[in-house]
Amino acid sequence: MLAHLTHVLVAWGPLGILLLSILDSSGIPVAAVFDALLIVIAVERPSVAWWCAGLAVVGSTTGNVILFHLSQRGGQRFLTKEAPDGRAARFRAWFRRYGLLTVFIPALIPIPMPMKLFVITAGVFGTPLAELLGVVVLARVIRYFGEVWLGVTLGHESTSYLKTHVWQFAGYAVALFAVLYGLVFWRGRTAR
Repeated sequence: MLAHLTHVLVAWGPLGILLLSILDSSGIPVAAVFDALLIVIAVERPSVAWWCAGLAVVGSTTGNVILFHLSQRGGQRFLTKEAPDGRAARFRAWFRRYGLLTVFIPALIPIPMPMKLFVITAGVFGTPLAELLGVVVLARVIRYFGEVWLGVTLGHESTSYLKTHVWQFAGYAVALFAVLYGLVFWRGRTAR
């Protein structure tokens, strides 16, 4: 059923991209890989690709806000249910240590990472909505517009380019995390 819904939404074009990104980011799994879909649109229909990237940012942000608000109401139960055997405690410790970097990095890179659990954790811990919005919007703008640029620039070679450079992107994400963590750590020490 989700595969059929995904195909229907893709056929709707930009409006379908908006709805699909809302569903995907609000915790409802979609049948297709969203990033690959954006690249395919960029390759096949470059005239609407930038519009789709913008709608994907809006949709993803909306979906994450929905998930964030839901987690403020019942996230503790969900976090415990979805992360049993002490994993919930590890997520909490990870989030307390690294803050919204735990949301930024998975929101930025197309490698599957547990972003939804960190958004839920942000809601459970009472992170200000404005901070979450800033992190999600910045990461999604870079990611989605970057993917569209890649699709428009490289055409049909973009997917293979991403596959062959996946470890390079992971390395960039780790390096970015280290730099941002260093800045957060330095800021915390100078504020004392």
